[in-house]
Amino acid sequence: DFLPEPCFPGFKLPPAVGSSAAHLSLRQLAKTLAMGQGLAGLICGTAITSQFLASNFHVNTPMLQSFLNYLLLTVTYTTMLLCRTGDGNFLQILKRRWWKYLLLGLVDVEANYTVVKAYQYTTITSIQLLDCFVIPVLMGLSWWILKARYRLIHSVAVCICLLGVGAMVGADLLAGRDQGSTSNILLGDGLVLLSASLYAVSNVCQEYTVKNLSRVEFLGMVGLFGTIISTIQMTAVRCLCTVYVCSVQLHAYSDKAKQRHLRQPLPAHR
Repeated sequence: DFLPEPCFPGFKLPPAVGSSAAHLSLRQLAKTLAMGQGLAGLICGTAITSQFLASNFHVNTPMLQSFLNYLLLTVTYTTMLLCRTGDGNFLQILKRRWWKYLLLGLVDVEANYTVVKAYQYTTITSIQLLDCFVIPVLMGLSWWILKARYRLIHSVAVCICLLGVGAMVGADLLAGRDQGSTSNILLGDGLVLLSASLYAVSNVCQEYTVKNLSRVEFLGMVGLFGTIISTIQMTAVRCLCTVYVCSVQLHAYSDKAKQRHLRQPLPAHR
């Protein structure tokens, strides 16, 4: 994979060159596996802490959790973009592709929001298993957008994945029927499937951007627009909650006033 084929028949690479290429390939494979396992461990830690906060402390802050991630990306990578000079600087990127990163940031924010929100309604096991729905959606989008092609074994694996998703939803339905909370579990499973679909869109756009543009640009712009969208959404949700609480309090106060008025004795007629 790292060395071109020889132009002359019968030509053989020296043993030292072949061994160094094999060593480089193994080292790159080990690095990729290590990075993938580290990422899986971090995602698992996020899932456990989100479930722990939602179940033990009743702390449901999906948008705040996403906001902190995007804020860190903004501080790190958007700052690097601001320090760029030349044709690929921050202002040139905004002029050319701002609306694309706005849509991508919206998709990524809602994907994070829905998966964290799902912990309020279903279990961590269901979320982690249903999250594999991202694989068939990602393969379909890669085939359509990135022109990727897959073998028969990949199609068989996707069918098995879809069967597992259906079995997991059915198991959740049976468990929820026994506990009397079928609607909440269905809502949680639906949020996970929606999040997986949005993650697939975000991952395809990420692969395209990283391969054709740069990793710093992708992370910096997604972090910037993700921070803006998260802030707007948090503010809107907080205002709606404040209005709802005030309306409930006013309704309760009016009910108490009516009850006091009904309890007062009528004046006697002379």
